[in-house]
Amino acid sequence: MVSSIQKEKAERFLKFHQDKEILVLLNSWDIGSSKLIEACGYKAIATTSMGIAASLGYPDCQVIQLSEMIDAITGIVNAVQVPVTVDIEAGYGNNLNEIIDSVKKIIATGIAGINIEDSIDLNPKLIDEMEFCERISAIRALSDSLGFHLVINARTDSFYTSSASSREKLSESIKRGNKYREAGADCIFVQPVWEKETIATLIKEINAPINILSNPTIGAGSPLSVRELQDLGVARLSLGSGLMKATLALIKKVADELSEKGTYHILSDALTPLSDTAMAYKMATGSNK
Repeated sequence: MVSSIQKEKAERFLKFHQDKEILVLLNSWDIGSSKLIEACGYKAIATTSMGIAASLGYPDCQVIQLSEMIDAITGIVNAVQVPVTVDIEAGYGNNLNEIIDSVKKIIATGIAGINIEDSIDLNPKLIDEMEFCERISAIRALSDSLGFHLVINARTDSFYTSSASSREKLSESIKRGNKYREAGADCIFVQPVWEKETIATLIKEINAPINILSNPTIGAGSPLSVRELQDLGVARLSLGSGLMKATLALIKKVADELSEKGTYHILSDALTPLSDTAMAYKMATGSNK
């Protein structure tokens, strides 16, 4: 059974996609990062599947066991008060029945939403659009049968995996986005795109709230600011695995400097000012120490 609290969180999370103010999500990967993001004032938590997998020593693309993913999600949901939406990659199943069984178990953790993508292992050939629509419809039917509105963020990887021209990628993304919306998705996630004109076209042509990934590594120059994306009409902004990768990169930089030079400058800079470091620790742990 879905609790009244879970239903309320899902309703609140859905409303965030309909507000004039853009929904900004810093993707977390464990309890500590989730609690810290919540304590920083963010109104929802979104997980990164790559981050959760990496935190357990796995590569991305559904190598992690579903049971391990569910354990991680459960810990996050139980640790925060805000709605939690989780990245379930392609659904953790080889067919529709297996995917629905996986989603049912994931819903049981108390989540408010999911992110599901139409590529498998980032294969250049996407899942057939009608087959993916069937998955979305089945997940929506499951949600309805449980008496709550699971927020479905449907991701198309047309831009990410295809070798087609930019115009063809855009056309395919628009076609799939509208079909996924008709099948029951609440939001359409197209990534990686960063040009203002492309994003504006997606917003105009897809009849659904649009999720954009903001990641400094995906394109030339800096990504559009939150204000710029909001002005364009983007409903939802996420950072994907960027925050987790930045954390791992910092560890490597500190380790390399220490082993190569025997100095601590990068670590010192990251810890400065110490008051902010102490505060971040308290926010992540709920500790007064």
